[in-house]
This record gives sequence, C-alpha cells and structure tokens, in this order.
Amino acid sequence: MLQKLSPQQIQLMKLLQIPTATLEQRIKEELESNPALDEGDEKEEEFGENMHIQEEENHIQDTAEDFSEDNHDSDDIPPDEEFSLDEYLSDYMDDDSSSYKTKGDGYQEEEDKNIPFAVENTFHEYLEQQLGLIDLKDERETLIAKQIIGSIDDDGYLRREPTAIIDDLMFAHNINTNEEEVIKVLRKVQTFDPPGTGAMDLRECLLLQLKHKFVLMPATAAPIDRKALLAAIKIIEVYFEEFSKKHYPKLQRTLGVSELELKYAVDDILKLNPKPASGYESANSHAFNYIVPDFIIVNREGELELTLNSRNAPDLRINDHYVDMLKDYRVNKLNQKATKKDKEAILFIKQKIDSAKWFIDAIRQRQQTMYKSMYSIMQFQYEYFLTGDETKLRPMILKDISDVTGLDISTISRVANSKFVQTEFGTKRLKEFFSESLQTDDGNEVSTLEVKKILSDVIGEENKRKPLSDEKLKNILRNKGYNIARRTVAKYREQLNIPVARLRKEL
Repeated sequence: MLQKLSPQQIQLMKLLQIPTATLEQRIKEELESNPALDEGDEKEEEFGENMHIQEEENHIQDTAEDFSEDNHDSDDIPPDEEFSLDEYLSDYMDDDSSSYKTKGDGYQEEEDKNIPFAVENTFHEYLEQQLGLIDLKDERETLIAKQIIGSIDDDGYLRREPTAIIDDLMFAHNINTNEEEVIKVLRKVQTFDPPGTGAMDLRECLLLQLKHKFVLMPATAAPIDRKALLAAIKIIEVYFEEFSKKHYPKLQRTLGVSELELKYAVDDILKLNPKPASGYESANSHAFNYIVPDFIIVNREGELELTLNSRNAPDLRINDHYVDMLKDYRVNKLNQKATKKDKEAILFIKQKIDSAKWFIDAIRQRQQTMYKSMYSIMQFQYEYFLTGDETKLRPMILKDISDVTGLDISTISRVANSKFVQTEFGTKRLKEFFSESLQTDDGNEVSTLEVKKILSDVIGEENKRKPLSDEKLKNILRNKGYNIARRTVAKYREQLNIPVARLRKEL
C-alpha cells in the first residue's frame, strides 16, 4: 500500500534539513506569503501573556459557538465546504496558536544587535576603478578591458577563452576584434591589484605574482633572496610539473642552486595566493563568514547543559487581524448582515490560518526533534563533551540515536545534516560525531574517529624531509593496537585531506 505524507510532515522534513543560519530567511518567506502568520510581541508575551491569551480565548470561543449554530442552517455554502468552526476554533485555541510562544527554558537568549555594514565595492567594481591607471588608447580598448573584467570569475581567474570574449564583444558592443588585440588588453588588466588577477590557469597566476614581487623587490635586498626569487620564477615558468610532484633533487640539479637557495625559492612560491580574488574582501563578506551554531553545550561543574540557539525559537502567532475578521463576521451574522461573500471569506481565512498553524507546529516540532536528537548525541558522547578529547569519542551510527529517541533514521540524518554544536572546545559539525567501529587487538571497539585522530597526530609529528608511507603508518598503528590494513590507512588519510608521503615532503 502506498503511503502519502501529510503537508505537515513534508513541512517538518524541509525545516529539519535547513540549519539555523537559514531558518530566519525561511520564516521571513512564510511571513511574506501568508498574511495570517505574524511575529509575536515579545514584550507583550513577557508581561501580559496570560491575560492576553485568556481574553482572546473568551471572545473567540463565543464566536465559535455562534458560527456553529449558523452553519447548521446554512444552505449558501456547498456541503463539502461546510466546516464546524466551533470545533475548529476550539482546537485552534487548545494548540495555543493565537499567541504562540515557542521559546522555553531550553533556549539560549541572544542579544539582538544590528551590525552596521560598511558600504564597499565588489571585486569587479574594484577592478574597473583601476582602468584609469593603465594606458588604454581609446574607448574601444576600454570596452574590451571591461568585457575582460566582467569575464573574470570570483576566484580572480579568466577562464573564458579569448575566442569566446571576441564573440561576446561582437554580440554586446558590435566590436570586431581579434585574439591578438584581446591578449594585448588582457596583459594590461593582469597588472591590476591584487596580483595574479586575470590569469588563465594556476601556473600563470603564480607567475604573475612572482614577477610582481620581483619588480617591487628593493635594490638593497640580499643576493640570496634575489637569486631565490629568480629561481622561483624559473621553476614556475619551466619546471612547473616537477615542482607540483615535489621532485626537489631534480630541481636542485637542473637549476644549479644549493639546497638552501631551493628552499628559499619554494618558500616564495608557497607564500603565493592561488585564489587572487580572496586578497580583496569587502566588509560584507567578512560579516557573513562565520558559523551559526544550532546547539550550545555548556559544562556546569561537571554537568553538561544543552540549549538550542534562540534563533531556533522564533515568536510566531496567528495575525490578530484575522481574529478580528472572525469577530466582525459574528457581529454581522447576529445582525443578519452577513453575505455569501462574507462566508466565502471565512473559507479563505480558515485556509490561511490552517497554513499558519501547520507552519507554527512544524517549527515547534523542529525544536523538539532537534533537542531530543542532540540530547541523545550528547549523552552518547558524554565523555568527549566533558573533556574535548577526541579519543573519547564512541562509535556511533544513525541507528544508535534512532533507537534511543524512537525517531526514524532519516529524521536523525536530517537533524545531523548541516548542523553545528558550540562547545567549549570549539564549534563542531554534528555529523563529525558519527563513525563506524573498529576492533582493537584486545577486543575493544573504538571509533574510527579515534584512529583518524591518532593517524593525524602521527603524520603531524613525522619528519617532513622523510614522510611516512602508508605502509609505515599501518605498522605504527598496529603497534598501538589498531589492527588496520594499508588500504584503510590510505582511505582515512584521504578523508583527512592529507596527501601521500611524496607530496608531504619538505626541504
């Protein structure tokens, strides 16, 4: 039998997937699309909530009774559209949706501050401002330069072929040009700040930066620094592949430099920026470059305390104007002034209130589900959250939390996806706490996260002149009691974004 999800279930699944950082935007979209949904008044809820709710319950209950009587005798609305407003409003008030307060004791209050943003130009506007600093002979070359700048991507690279730019110029500006002219203007754009802008690949990007550095090198620079920089330019210009593969002995022989000079040259290259546009960041880009935690865990003298970020608990309610419309209809009905259009409006009001209720309930369920899931994770990994020691992490899969909470595995997966928890040891991704188990020589089960941590530590302490191969890493781990294969070491190393031994080699 095919099972269908209710609108509420679909709503909840979608809300569970999004992190706290985007929840506010999702709520804003719902507020804009549904006029029956409104933001609560925090002050009113704090000082007069109970009185307000009681008064509203009384007058809506009265309205509901009158509606119930009227609907029994109504022939104007088709039978399939009839509804018991008495029952409907009673359920509505039982859910306390008219003045919905979603914040409880388990939420961390956040000070509401408006951060002023400095108005700055974008990266491309910054490049266009530099057009006046180069020698462009006419308006034609200026248009070509602007087309090139507009084709530069967010990393600072020009990844469009000159032939494509030629077509763009013909289509947009009716300029008939050729590849030679486009390359000529491109060379001028490549002198812009930040260095490396307009490069067509990584090799050219690094070369542009090195040449820029050489031009700015003071005459008083030490001979070894000048020689190292010239060697770095030649490495990128002629021996880029050998450098990429870290064939340092071959480079030293070919260039005829000492090991110290080669080390200085390599250091010069490693200091370069592979994404030149990142050298220009506006104030706005800095403002949004942070993680908003969904959960907060605090150690209270050996006892862990879990709270949800206050952004998970928005104050939502049913719009008072819609309640007033119900009240007005009641008065008109008593005075026999209600029309068929008024009754049709009631159907519209019910639809919008239902939609608002579904959304409010989904937000509330999201809070409960997230808290329940995170609380179980916290209990499961209690030793880690107390100490911050990654070797204390226990093997834990989605099914473990599903069994404890009674929630479906897919629900736990949605909670863990793109969510963060703030601890005194830093802000962590939830999915980092899930791992398979590995059996040690003494029969104990440990988390693969523990093995990865030890593997990372071993590689971090290795002699970079002679990095450890995967085979040697396997033997070290086995000596520590972790029965692990070489291919598993390679898999864990790749998951940790650690390159092979040859690429970890340093001078």
